[in-house]
Parts: sequence; structure tokens; C-alpha cells
Amino acid sequence: MQPVDFTTLTATCSELRANWLPSRTEQVYQRDRYTIAIALRTLKKRDWLQISWHPQAAHICIGDPPPRSPDTFTFSQQLIHQLGGLALVEIAAIAPWERVIDLQFARRPGESPLYHVYAEIMGKYSNVILTDANNIIITAAHQVSQQQSSVRPIQTGQPYETPPKLTGPVPSLSESLERWQERVSLVPGVIKRQLLKNYSGLSAALVDSMVYAANLPPETTTDNLTHQDWKRLFERWREWLEALELKKFHPGWTESGYTVMGWGATTSAADIQELINRYYTDQINAQLFSQLRHQLSQKLNNILVKLRNKGKTFEERLQQSDRADDYRQTADLLMANLHNWQPGMKEIILPDFDDGKPTAIALQPDKNAVQNAQGLYKQHRKLKRARAAVEPLLFDVNAEIDYLEQVELAISQIDKYQTAEDLQALEEIREELIGQKYLEDPEYRNRSLNENANTNFYRYRTPSGFEVLIGRNNRQNDQLTFRVAGDYDLWFHAQEIPGSHVLLRLEPGAVPEEADLQFTANLATYYSRARQSDQVPVVYTQPKHVYKPRGAKPGIAIYKQERIIWGQPQAIGNR
Repeated sequence: MQPVDFTTLTATCSELRANWLPSRTEQVYQRDRYTIAIALRTLKKRDWLQISWHPQAAHICIGDPPPRSPDTFTFSQQLIHQLGGLALVEIAAIAPWERVIDLQFARRPGESPLYHVYAEIMGKYSNVILTDANNIIITAAHQVSQQQSSVRPIQTGQPYETPPKLTGPVPSLSESLERWQERVSLVPGVIKRQLLKNYSGLSAALVDSMVYAANLPPETTTDNLTHQDWKRLFERWREWLEALELKKFHPGWTESGYTVMGWGATTSAADIQELINRYYTDQINAQLFSQLRHQLSQKLNNILVKLRNKGKTFEERLQQSDRADDYRQTADLLMANLHNWQPGMKEIILPDFDDGKPTAIALQPDKNAVQNAQGLYKQHRKLKRARAAVEPLLFDVNAEIDYLEQVELAISQIDKYQTAEDLQALEEIREELIGQKYLEDPEYRNRSLNENANTNFYRYRTPSGFEVLIGRNNRQNDQLTFRVAGDYDLWFHAQEIPGSHVLLRLEPGAVPEEADLQFTANLATYYSRARQSDQVPVVYTQPKHVYKPRGAKPGIAIYKQERIIWGQPQAIGNR
């Protein structure tokens, strides 16, 4: 993940100063354990200033509105208590080349600030700290005790101390090409490493793009550079410093991340705020997506292993109970031949009732023939009772396995992060598993899952232009089938195979062509466990013929008056 460097922070704050000073503080909301959003209003607009102290994604920018779910964090409550109604009057760096921003709040523009919010955008050491006018710490996102850091503790009631000052040389427009080249090449090495080693205020991403813009190979060493190479690189160096001084930047997307200098950009961005917000939102979401998907997959796998073992045990007990009649028949045979028994016998061989073949019956020598027969009758009754007890248990286990395999399928089909909807779909699965008692309530606050709930389905268009909606998880399957589906729609599902609910949306009087039905059936098989098959039977019917059994788990439905069509999942996979 590309960290926010001094150049990016300077560009972001320059844009913020131009557009949001002064502005009124209306609300503070904490999105998660690393991010707050401050609602700012000017005479013309209102938006959310987002400040994150995430260890890998610390940043500051105008971001998306927060969800509507309650904010349960105390840090945001402390901030709004102090800052509510005040004006943001300044956004300033605490010192040249430092990545610490001082946001100053006063009663009105032109007055002295009453509070400071220090946003320290410094990688894993990032923090957000609120102080009063005398720089006494009121609260901090991350408090640091004396035991954790004797150099710079951060605690309520203590004076705010700025981070240690930079010790290395800082870049300057007044430095000549010769002096700059001499400093960088004093110790031979890879040019990128030498620039980072000899100057403060640089980042690996900036130097990479600078070297790229100078048309130099990435691993070029200082002793291999020609005079023209040095000249081109120095021109890029000055271009960077002039951009910082003039506050003129060119935000854009690169193949590996973003740039505010325009170097290596494949696509330009509307503005720096949109660039930073989109990049770090996607990066954090992708990280959360990967962690959550792994967590859910591991949990489901562990539960399914235990359930399958339990089901196997029940099946073995049922197989044993199938021998119940054998015990009764053996007891009957023994009772019919009591005259052949002799005391102390361990085995008796008697002709079978049906075919007359000799049958060996094991006996307990300390019991007579009647007692041995009674023991066999008792075993018969025991096995019969076992079947009556085990059959419903096996049915419940198999139903639970079917349900969890449906959840497992939904997770497997959301295989990589592409949009925020992918993460939301996984979060809905987590909430479902919590509701079904397979997961414990997480300690952290969940985002609102009701927001835009009906816009998160997979969406397709049939050859005739009809819309097809597909549930991404059991929660969406239920919503699609029992809340979204209309009287004129058609409901599809792979027959007796775990898969998504699929809805073909139809207006009154609309009649789908055969190609529309086939296309929808193909989708139903593609979003099922039979995705790798060539042909799969698919049922379809009107939504009014689809029911949810009383007490059934999410995603479970029964149907009637269905028709069958053969779906071809490979036709979707090859599109």
C-alpha cells in the first residue's frame, strides 16, 4: 500500500485550504477504530473531512458520508463536544517538511484558535490529537504511556510535544546541479536509495516516479549515470520542488497506485481529494475483505468438518440398526429349536427358516437357550429404538450441512475485492452467521448493512434487455425472493443444488423470449455449486409459488408449479 508522503500531504492540504477555509464544524463521526469524519459547512457546500491514523493507510482528505449506524466511539464524542459549532480557520503544517498538520478551530474567522487537532500522518506512528489553546492534550486517538515511549508520551492533561525534528538535509530550489549531484553520488549506489538516504521529505513512491519520469532504468546506479542523465533527473527534481512551492499538482492514477505529480499517470483524477479518498478506501476495504473472507472460510470449514463427522457417525448407527431384524430372526430360530440346545454351548448351528442352510449362532455358555434368545430380542428392540432416535438427528445434521454449504458457496463466489459491494456482501454473511449463532458478536462496530441493501445484487441484462437480479448471499436471496420479486417476475434456481436465487424482472404484459429464459437459467447455474458442469437442470416459477418454511434458515425456500430448463454455466463463464 502506498503511504501518504510529504508531497501528497502538501497537495491535499493545499486543496483543502483553497476550498474549506473557513468552514463550520457541524458533526464528528468515527467510522472505525482508525478513522474520524468531521462534517464541514461553508456558505456554498457541506462535506466530510476524513482523517485516518491507520498504520498502513493514514491520510486526510474529503471523503464519503459516513453510514447511518450509531457511532459508539468515545473519541468522536469528545471531539464534537469541544469542536461543535466552531469554525475551522487554518490548516497548517507545524514545520517545513513535517507530516503533521495543525487544524485550528476558533469561534469565528479572524479570532485566535481555541482548539488544535494535530493530524500526525506518519505511517505506523500516525495519530490524531486534540489540544486546547495552550497545547494541553484533551484527548488522543492513541494514547502513549511513559512506559511505551519515554521520548514522547501522549497522554491527556500533558503538554503536546511535536515529533522529533528532521535531522537530514532538506531539498532546496537554491541548490545547484553540481552540489546536488555531488551530495547524491558521494557514496556510489542505486540512485533511488541514494536520494532517499541523502534528503528528508522524500518517499520511495515519489523517487520511483521521479526516476521513471527522467527515463532512467529503476535500478540505475549513480556511477552509471551520464551527464545528460543527471541533468534530466535534476530537472524532475526541480519540477517537484516548484510544484511544492507553487502548490500546483497533477493528480492521477498509475499502474501501481497514484501520483500527485502526474508522473507515470495512466488516468487523471478529478481532484486530489477524490484520488486519496478512493485509493485508501479501496485499499482498506480490500484488506478487510481478505481478512474477513479468510475468517469466514476457516470458520465454515471447521464447522462443516465437525458436522460431516457427526453425520457419518449417525449413518453408521443407522446401518447397524438395519441389522435389527437379523437379531429377531436369529432369536426366532433359536426359540424354534430349543430342544437342540445343550448346557455350556458357545455356538449352535441350525437350519435357516428360508433356505435351510446351516446358520451358526453365537451363544453365551452361562445362559440357557431362552436367555440367549431374550438377549437377541433385546438387541433387536434397542436397534429399532436407535433408528427412531437417530433418523431425526441425521436429518437435522444434513439440513445444517446443506445450509452451511450454501453459505460456503456464496463466499467462494465472492472471490476477490473489486468494489465496496463485495465487502458489504461478506459483511452480510458475517451478520447472518452471527444471527444463526455460528459466530460470536464482533467487538468492533459494524457498518450499516441496511443502507443501499437493494442495490447490492449482481445485475445482468438478457438479450431482450430484461433485468436479472442475483443474490450474493442468503440475506440477499431472501430479500430478492420475498421482498423485491413482483407478481410478473420469474424466479430461477438450480434444481436441488446450492446456489443463488435469481430473479428475471418483467413488466406487466412482457413475455420473455426463449433466449431470455435460457440466459437466466445459465446465470442460475453459474451462480451455483454446479458452475463447472456442462448442463444443469434449473427450476423456474412465479415468485408467488415460492415459500419459506416456518423456522427455516436464511436462503432456504420451497417451490411448486415449477418448470425445468437446462442451464449451461460455461456459456456465462465464456462471455
